[in-house]
Amino acid sequence: MAIKPRINSNNSGDVTYGQNVVLSIISLATCEIKGVVGLVGKGVRTETVSDTINVEVYINVAFGSSCSDVAYRVQENIKRSVETATSFKVGVVNVNILGVTFEDA
Repeated sequence: MAIKPRINSNNSGDVTYGQNVVLSIISLATCEIKGVVGLVGKGVRTETVSDTINVEVYINVAFGSSCSDVAYRVQENIKRSVETATSFKVGVVNVNILGVTFEDA
């Protein structure tokens, strides 16, 4: 299913993004934050309303990281990455921390 953003202002045509493109941008933006061990469970869910995209991510956090700090940095990085790479505006970014991962001794 393709996601269709708003029409270009000069009416030269449309730009559409494949669902996997947007999901890849969100996944990469999430995993590049220090303290994020990885996506888990449902991974990434999106909902598109007009040219606004709402995001929900499910992550594990490394032991010793501040969950609230990691979640905030994930939100900011997703917003910046999606808005830079696409013509979408990001509405809500919900970060669900499902677990804490301990390093092997």
